[in-house]
Amino acid sequence: MADALIAIMDDGAVRTVRVNRPDKLNALNRATLEALDTAFAEAAADPAVRVVVLTGAGPKAFVAGADIAEMNGLSAVQGRDFSLLGQGLMRRIERMPKPVIGKINGFALGGGLELAMACHLRVAAETAKVGQPEVNLGLIPGFGGSQRLLRLCGRAAALELCLLGTPITAARAAQLGIVNEVVPAAELDARVQTIASQLASAAPLALRGILDAIHIGGECPLGEGLEYESAQFGLMFATEDMREGTNAFLARRPPVFQNR
Repeated sequence: MADALIAIMDDGAVRTVRVNRPDKLNALNRATLEALDTAFAEAAADPAVRVVVLTGAGPKAFVAGADIAEMNGLSAVQGRDFSLLGQGLMRRIERMPKPVIGKINGFALGGGLELAMACHLRVAAETAKVGQPEVNLGLIPGFGGSQRLLRLCGRAAALELCLLGTPITAARAAQLGIVNEVVPAAELDARVQTIASQLASAAPLALRGILDAIHIGGECPLGEGLEYESAQFGLMFATEDMREGTNAFLARRPPVFQNR
């Protein structure tokens, strides 16, 4: 399934969502943000989808940023609304009940890095560059960049990327914890497919419990996070997948999880 702004492809339980504006380096305008929001809502609701891969079309960019031509004409109120629209999409991706892998095939700048940081795992081609260059436009990050950078890589790195606005290499992004892994560009598709296949065969309810526990635990005191983890741990004992996983382990056979 595809439209002018995004392309959606299914391969078994893995759904790939591709930003499809290569002539604009996949820049995020309002219509693209809305299309992505709809795509992720549909993926969350589709029981056949267990993993989502997010990437950009063309060889140059994952997403090179928000659409500057569109932003140039916005009023202050419209700018705030545009920020809230982008933040809503990023939050939807971050809180997806299924793992989302960001396949960073090229530039991930501004809104592109913000989009990547909302994913649960990020694998980058060694040729990719990431950054928050909004300061060069007289702006600040508007889709959550200042906050997610702070949480992913700490105050010093967040200040460096946002204040200087200078893109960094994929290798340095990995050192800072912004991406999980860097691979040669020619190996990016295969590596992401391997990770996606592993996740697609894992227990979906356990994956969801892990995502919830880490997201909620990261936003509350340790004691509350531990209580939530225990509640989720106990809930798994009510699932058929937990019985299948433990029975398969004892029988020394691969488990087959049914998402129930």
